[in-house]
Amino acid sequence: MAATSHASIKSGDGVSSLAGRWPLLGQRRPLVVYLCAIVALDLAAIMVFAVNTAFRWHELAMFGALMACGAVCIEATRRLGMPAGVSRDLLSAWWLPVALLLPPLYALFAPIVLQVLLQVRVRATVLYRRVFSSAAIGLAGCTASVTFHWFVEDPWALSRGSGPPIFYAVVAAVLFTLLNTALIAIAAHMADPDGAWREVLWDRESLLLDIVELCLGITVSIGCGLNLALLILALPPVVLLQRSLLHAQLQAAARTDAKTGLLNAAAWQREADTEIVRARRTGDTLALLIIDIDHFKRVNDAYGHLVGDQVLVGVASTMRGQLRDYDVLGRFGGEEFVVLLPGADMREARQVAERLRIRISHMAIPVDDTLIRVTISAGVALMSVHGDDLIDLLAAADLALYRAKELGRDRVCLPAVQPPPQRPLASDADS
Repeated sequence: MAATSHASIKSGDGVSSLAGRWPLLGQRRPLVVYLCAIVALDLAAIMVFAVNTAFRWHELAMFGALMACGAVCIEATRRLGMPAGVSRDLLSAWWLPVALLLPPLYALFAPIVLQVLLQVRVRATVLYRRVFSSAAIGLAGCTASVTFHWFVEDPWALSRGSGPPIFYAVVAAVLFTLLNTALIAIAAHMADPDGAWREVLWDRESLLLDIVELCLGITVSIGCGLNLALLILALPPVVLLQRSLLHAQLQAAARTDAKTGLLNAAAWQREADTEIVRARRTGDTLALLIIDIDHFKRVNDAYGHLVGDQVLVGVASTMRGQLRDYDVLGRFGGEEFVVLLPGADMREARQVAERLRIRISHMAIPVDDTLIRVTISAGVALMSVHGDDLIDLLAAADLALYRAKELGRDRVCLPAVQPPPQRPLASDADS
């Protein structure tokens, strides 16, 4: 579970120095209010349950053992590092047993312990993100704990394998996942209101990971109820699964651009080559777009590179939301993007390019008391008309992009070079 990633805004007055020391102040006001409200609610819940919880030695021992297992997982994966942006782990394997077997207060404290370890031992990130993650996970765990204890008076009945306690444990685990995902998704959407909800909610992979976490958490809970020493047997498989998960995320991160989350130039080129080979084999049409943000240097010079990064993220998000799932979108470097459109003819490619141009021209990035708007220029090339391989298509689209800039920018252009005339048939020549 990870908090959302936001870029700080550099203003032109004294607020910039405050935002440098306190990055939370550089975020959008609704996001700041929301984050503070979640943290305040978490602190209030801690105080309420602390007053009403009787501490018992065996519960403290179990809490310490589960946190120790979480710490071992963190240390075992520390050398792999953690991909930038939103990343996934399997620490719910230790949070869920805390929520199911112990009083709700422990569910509020568990993420604080492990998030501190992640901050200190794995990767130091902006502090408010760690605090918000702890609060969101804590509130989700506390809600799941209260729900489970409401229906199951004796949580240790879970280890006896009877149906009702296991059923309510599954319900509580699902509730934990839903609430935690919702709290994180709301923050992510507030950070980027123009982004699609589908980008911050579930996809097939994240849903599968949530199911794995749910199964692990309930399995570890049953083992804890039987004998606390069984954690020694549960720990190695969880460590191995988490290392495999982080390794896969690192491989994925190597294919993506760190700022926009799109394919980087090398990964895009590999994907594009594959699509071109497929189009040659099947005879399908295929189009390529090169898109450039107009006067992007002026944005960096006037507002700073942090705001320029926000513009790049906004443009990338807008384009991603307007393209099909199988279109190949990447960042080619600087303010330049490339799109491969399998199955698109010239008319469809121009329509897509115009739709992107219009959508991006309506996009606004809030900075202090003003809104930054940008436009794009695009060059379009069609396979078998302007080239038969990736290099030829890129060269043709680049010429079209250069033509769009010469004509005043904020427009879509085709290459000025026309396709070569077809040779006459022998019978036509003889006649």
